[in-house]
Amino acid sequence: STANAPEDDAPNRYSRTDRTNYSRYSRDANSSGSSLPSNALEKRIEELERELAKERQENARLMKIAQDKEELIGKLREEIDLLNR
Repeated sequence: STANAPEDDAPNRYSRTDRTNYSRYSRDANSSGSSLPSNALEKRIEELERELAKERQENARLMKIAQDKEELIGKLREEIDLLNR
């Protein structure tokens, strides 16, 4: 699982920049007259950012599992072919 750390970190590094830009935009939009207080929106955005980061980690973990299973299937198919010969 430690070998996956660089892969997992790269998407999060880019998405932080996107989220920061989005957060800035949201604060600016909020100042033009939203019904929710600014800090409540910022807290909600931060909560959603944390949830998004967790979901991305889970997605990366599941993608790795799927890739490992596909490799295993390929190896087993090769072994079956050899046994059939």
